[in-house]
Amino acid sequence: MNRPKPDDYFKDWKEREALAEAMIPVIGKLNRERNVGIYMYGRTLVNRSVIDLMKAHRRVRQIEENELSEFETYPILEELAKLNLGPAHIDLGKIAVKYMKEGGDSSVADFVAAEVAGAVDSENKPLPEPQDVVLYGFGRIGRLVARLLVEKAGSGDVLRLKAIVVRKGKAEDDLVKRASLLRRDSVHGSFKGTIRVDEENNTLVLNGNEVKVIYANSPSEIDYTDYGINNAIIVDNTGVWRDEAGLGQHLECNGASKVILTAPGKGDIKNIVYGINNSDITAEDTILSAASCTTNAITPVLKAMMDEYGVNHGHVETVHAYTNDQNLIDNYHKGERRGRSAPLNMVITETGAAKAVSKALPELKGKLTGNAIRVPTPNVSMAILNLQLGKETTAEELNNYMRETALHSRLQQQIDFTNSPEVVSSDFVGSRHACVFDARATIVDGNSAVLYCWYDNEFGYSCQVVRCLEDMCGVNYARYPQE
Repeated sequence: MNRPKPDDYFKDWKEREALAEAMIPVIGKLNRERNVGIYMYGRTLVNRSVIDLMKAHRRVRQIEENELSEFETYPILEELAKLNLGPAHIDLGKIAVKYMKEGGDSSVADFVAAEVAGAVDSENKPLPEPQDVVLYGFGRIGRLVARLLVEKAGSGDVLRLKAIVVRKGKAEDDLVKRASLLRRDSVHGSFKGTIRVDEENNTLVLNGNEVKVIYANSPSEIDYTDYGINNAIIVDNTGVWRDEAGLGQHLECNGASKVILTAPGKGDIKNIVYGINNSDITAEDTILSAASCTTNAITPVLKAMMDEYGVNHGHVETVHAYTNDQNLIDNYHKGERRGRSAPLNMVITETGAAKAVSKALPELKGKLTGNAIRVPTPNVSMAILNLQLGKETTAEELNNYMRETALHSRLQQQIDFTNSPEVVSSDFVGSRHACVFDARATIVDGNSAVLYCWYDNEFGYSCQVVRCLEDMCGVNYARYPQE
């Protein structure tokens, strides 16, 4: 559907702007009171500005090849607000497009009620009671996971960030410094909300969420029940321990019940790429790994390729942003080449991501090689997949398949899609997907394909960690429209 061009663009803008303004309190109330998340083609609309909402509408034009405006979505949202909805994730954009395509003579009210019928008068809660979460470590990933947990607090009856565990810094105002690092981020911008520092109680109050800051040098020093924390899932983002023996120390603490590691696990620890093998998570699992950012980025695309074309073998080259493990200026480092200045050099290094894929997709064991180049950018990386497919195809056919996969498959949270000829790495800062498939860069020659996938190796990965965390504690939202 293509909307006719308005006679007066400015008037049209102002009318749509007014509708977007009116959407904000409705979306907020649904989230705050009923734990209903409203989305626009997979992107959350909760706590977004007027301009953010308008840009989310405009984006649909590129990915769905279909015009969508606030004139179409606002009536849908109005009807959703009238229903007695239980906890759910509802994609406003997809329901609006579906109504334009299939609504026929149905009224908006009847169509919407039918689309979300399973959520109406639903008493099903995502969890029987709130789940306590503790962040062990508060570095790049820890602070981003904290932002996500606070953002997703909603009505407060799902995941609750209760504490952060760190070593006491040398500065007297350690708590203030921790708060400042959370409040301001040179890459990801400012914290969306307010932060109050309660030094007397060693607490950070994040958008009303009271989060204890616990100082400890090891898990053995902590009794979480002293802080009113029980049955907590510990998110270990230090990377100090990666095997069962090391991570098992967390489970010896009173008040802790499970551990998730934000790095590749060693030994028999399950490495989970959400969207691929999270069905392997069982109630008996007490220690899990969320794998690496690169493994999360490439595995969904490889799964999509396997399902449609088959993969005989391939090579993965990662062009990766530098990380805190590297040196700012030339200095001693135990790793090869990593001692050289990260902001000044491209640095060839190893990656275990290609081999790690087989832990989530056993069918690819022995079929992939991999290498990595660290480059002088602080965030957003790219994975280049050079694949020999099981059958021949064309770039147009493959891109169309990936577009449908990104929009309508069970991998839509993991794979995003761009067809823009102008995007560069900084455009993907803040992407909530495991990767973004760049259709303009695709090269296909018979059964040989070279695919380019961007990924925010910090925030996109943190989103995958939180998805694993939700799955680990049994959070399961009904999603509408059902696909």
